[in-house]
Amino acid sequence: MFSKVKSCAVHGVDGRMIDVEADVNDGLPVFTMVGYLSSSVRESSERVRTALKNSGFHLPPKRITINLSPADMRKDGSGYDLAIATAVLLSLGVTAELPMEQTLVLGELSLDGSIKAIPGVLPMVICAREEGMTSCIVPKENVQEAALVQGISVIGVSSLKETMEYIQGIKEYENTNVEQPAVDTSEYLYDIDFSDVVGQESIKRGMEIAAAGFHNVLLTGAAGAGKSMLAKRLPTILPQMSFEESLEVTKIYSVGGMLPPEGGLIHRRPFRAPHHTISEYALIGGGRVPTPGEVSFAHYGVLFLDELPEFSKPVLEVLRQPLEDRRIRISRVQASYEFPADFMFVAAMNPCPCGNYPDYRRCSCTEQQIRRYQSKVSGPLLDRIDIRMEVKGVKQEVLFSKQKTESSKTIRARVEQARQMQKERFAGTGLLFNSQLDGKNLEEYITLSEEGKRLVLQLFEEQELSVRGVHRVLKLARTIADLAGSEEIEHAHLQEAAFYRNQDVFAKGVLYGN
Repeated sequence: MFSKVKSCAVHGVDGRMIDVEADVNDGLPVFTMVGYLSSSVRESSERVRTALKNSGFHLPPKRITINLSPADMRKDGSGYDLAIATAVLLSLGVTAELPMEQTLVLGELSLDGSIKAIPGVLPMVICAREEGMTSCIVPKENVQEAALVQGISVIGVSSLKETMEYIQGIKEYENTNVEQPAVDTSEYLYDIDFSDVVGQESIKRGMEIAAAGFHNVLLTGAAGAGKSMLAKRLPTILPQMSFEESLEVTKIYSVGGMLPPEGGLIHRRPFRAPHHTISEYALIGGGRVPTPGEVSFAHYGVLFLDELPEFSKPVLEVLRQPLEDRRIRISRVQASYEFPADFMFVAAMNPCPCGNYPDYRRCSCTEQQIRRYQSKVSGPLLDRIDIRMEVKGVKQEVLFSKQKTESSKTIRARVEQARQMQKERFAGTGLLFNSQLDGKNLEEYITLSEEGKRLVLQLFEEQELSVRGVHRVLKLARTIADLAGSEEIEHAHLQEAAFYRNQDVFAKGVLYGN
């Protein structure tokens, strides 16, 4: 007897429908599985057989054949166990043949018949809804995650026996669904705040500009000047994520198996700070069946690399493509995988190996040592960074003064206003921030007066900017104008953009010996 149950696989961060077909016939008692399967899927035959026995279902000595279709797509993971067991029971006639075409079945089986949570449930349920399915059966631990998807019934089960009772109609299970969650401002309370930072007003202004337009930032300066302190407080002033942004970030964390146990939507923008010993595969993603890396976990958030020159050269160079394309494409023999990587890149570094340049009273590094140290960060990577700032130590009288500084809440209010202007400007285009503008649409959204054009030409010639560098100055000026509430990019906005683009020690000729 033949039966078919719908399941799903994850390809990149998107779901792909899988047909789990079962055929039970007379012949030598054997449990055969086909369909381009990984070892973890092949092992499910033993898990399913034992789980069926321990759940009170008898398997007769017949030939059982399982096919996971389409056969040209590699299947990996343990999430097909429950679908396989359900298809076998339907083929054996243990439960009445019910229409399962509109029901997605997901879950890993334990040997005792209980059902374990699996990663990637959110994109799979989204795929099922897009395919017109009306319900899904998922592990109870994944219910909160699956229930974020509107327009499809979610049934949480904890055992194979419960699943069969639901399919047979013996027992009714509550359909779990949640409304699109309202933004909870308590989610945005942090233990740290920009009011903790004394002085550094120009640096805080640069961080505000970066947050408003989602621009990349490089902080250089002596050891202990406060670079890491400033970078770690950047998430406290970033604009709140929309529901669509939160859903996309949650999908990535679901695929990576990094959602918290209670599931639910991720509201805070991610902040990822990997150690400098990270490999390029852990940074961009990879594996035989590729999974997301740190650049994808930082999607719509911040990727912070502290002590930038300490990262290996290959690790830094693989950042160039995602910084430009905002996506990661990983090719394997059997398929190509794509992961989103639209992150805000923030880096911090000392100006020299000892960390004290340009204070020659304390810096003992030779010019050659400084050149070698700074050359670890390539020119093409630097060219992709919009804002470069030199963080200087705070003077003693400022450090111990009782002067009050702006809180993150106050700064974020201005950032939100600038973000709203961008949202209205880019409505219907798929763009979210000024930093996403490219050569195709730059002229459409950025217009300059004749005086502004002369200033840009002057910058191009005097500072020897690349075309990409000029574009980044223009995008920076657009954000500065938004913070000022101006639709027009004025001369002052361009000057400030040029200042923040070329303010660090790299622009002072240390790297290139100018």
